[in-house]
Amino acid sequence: MIMANTLTVNMGNKPCYDIYITKGFDALTEQLSKISLENKKFAIITDSQVGPIYAEKVADALKDVATEVVTYSFKAGEASKNLDTINEIYDFLLENNFTRSDVLIALGGGVVGDMTGFVAATYMRGIDFIQVPTTLLAQVDSSVGGKTGVDYKQYKNIIGAFNMPRLVYINTETLSTLDARQYYAGIAEVMKYGLIRRSAFYVWLIDNMYEIHEKDEAALEYMIGQCCQIKKEYVEKDPYDKGDRAMLNFGHTIGHAIEKAMDFKLLHGECVALGSVAAAFISWKKGYIQMEDYYEIRDMFVPFNLPISIDGIDAESIMGNIKYDKKHSGSTLHFISLKKVGKAFIDTTVTVDDIKNALDEIIFTEEDAHE
Repeated sequence: MIMANTLTVNMGNKPCYDIYITKGFDALTEQLSKISLENKKFAIITDSQVGPIYAEKVADALKDVATEVVTYSFKAGEASKNLDTINEIYDFLLENNFTRSDVLIALGGGVVGDMTGFVAATYMRGIDFIQVPTTLLAQVDSSVGGKTGVDYKQYKNIIGAFNMPRLVYINTETLSTLDARQYYAGIAEVMKYGLIRRSAFYVWLIDNMYEIHEKDEAALEYMIGQCCQIKKEYVEKDPYDKGDRAMLNFGHTIGHAIEKAMDFKLLHGECVALGSVAAAFISWKKGYIQMEDYYEIRDMFVPFNLPISIDGIDAESIMGNIKYDKKHSGSTLHFISLKKVGKAFIDTTVTVDDIKNALDEIIFTEEDAHE
């Protein structure tokens, strides 16, 4: 018998949607029936990497609840996360006569989930969608919480909407086909949860490094479940990102700026790792955490093949992107620092010089090579 783990995300003290963690797609029909998504047309929105592997399997799993299943696939990667691709999806839905009573399925990683959710929020002023995340990063983070959107010019996720899915269906078996780089990129978001909320989970990650590397079944289920539980707690308390949910942005202010400055040559999780190292450095230098804490946090990313330094980039290009960050309130940057491992807070005292010093710590230069 396949074990499954269900977490319910509540909004206003009422159940909003389930996060269902299992192996395989066999239970998808049952989960859709539970929320009355039956006898409807389904559009699977996916990308060129995931679609060839899983689109047919998901379509087959839908046969008992769908009157029709169609699939739209776009070129994989952050470069597709723009309004041009959104318009193409709108055209596809119109050509296939989709109405507000039909359903979209986001099958893929964070880019697919963000864009499908945004389309669902805006097509005919709202259409149901479900998340079927296939990357570790999407399973532990982006598929939960209802943040959707696209990039615009130099701004990452600057156009979007809060739009809660009807269901998040996590099939851990999809991680078996995920390449190592994408898998480890997801670990950066996993690490974040331990650093900002659960020190015991952070210790568990250290103690279970081998099992995580080997994608041990029990370890994966526990790890994903813990991350979703923590994300759920933040989302329930602050669904529209006006307060404590900002803690989830740990590592992202600088990480997003690096991601854009590198023209998305690095994966999101790799940039979050760099941003987390920088944020931990700032937390140390401002006296919140000890030097030993900083070096342990930094070095924890290394066994997971995540970068802790970067070259081929200058600090000014990163600083230029930070000023467009969504985590500003007026002229004040709401930076996420650590009081200690397992406890983050919104820090409005972080200055431009603090960030520049942190960038000096993580940017590798020719001068460093000759020291």
